[in-house]
Amino acid sequence: MVTIQIIDDVLVLEVQGLHQLWALKRRMEIPVAHIDRVYTEPSTKLGWWHGLRLPGTHIPGYFVAGTFYQDGKCKFWDVRHPKNTIIIDLVNEGYDQLIVEVENPKDTVKEIQANMTT
Repeated sequence: MVTIQIIDDVLVLEVQGLHQLWALKRRMEIPVAHIDRVYTEPSTKLGWWHGLRLPGTHIPGYFVAGTFYQDGKCKFWDVRHPKNTIIIDLVNEGYDQLIVEVENPKDTVKEIQANMTT
């Protein structure tokens, strides 16, 4: 799971607990201006293929965490419970997309969207 805050027009993502070990990442900071779109995605699949793993952990059907390269895009995953997934599309960043599990997806999306327009 990931916690998200917005501090001074920067989206701060903190990977929680053992997910840090599995994702090989602890924290990310993304300028809000680099967010193209954010939305909930409760139907996210934890299936067999998420792309080339660079580095990360994938237990099919159970857990996906880390950096994956698929269809020409670099994606960061941290999802165990798909119903709590949000997707953040980025521009001008090392990642093209962040696919993360948060505690309250709808409220998190609303908070990020509110800061995108200011």
